[in-house]
Amino acid sequence: MIELNIEEINERLTKREDLFVFIYTPLCGTCTVAKKMLEVVEEMLPMIKIYTININQAPTFAQKWQVKSVPALYIFQKGFSVKQIYAFHSIMHVHQLLLPYTLIKKGDI
Repeated sequence: MIELNIEEINERLTKREDLFVFIYTPLCGTCTVAKKMLEVVEEMLPMIKIYTININQAPTFAQKWQVKSVPALYIFQKGFSVKQIYAFHSIMHVHQLLLPYTLIKKGDI
């Protein structure tokens, strides 16, 4: 996972890139567990690159995209938020949620 700041995320969204953004705060224990799950899933699905943003450093992001809580994973396609994940039940659960996006990237759907 690569940490981005708000300017880098906004630049990528302006370019209409597909993005997977993990939103966290450093002192959040649940965020730490969710991040570890996402790191495993990222290894399982290497065509997906997950970026991170510390919401304490990006309050405008939280406001603009109406982030309800952390941890969260926001999926953007062509600059639009298409899915928000707030529940990270297990590695397999997250894997199943992200798997369709690998098929879209490959053009299988």
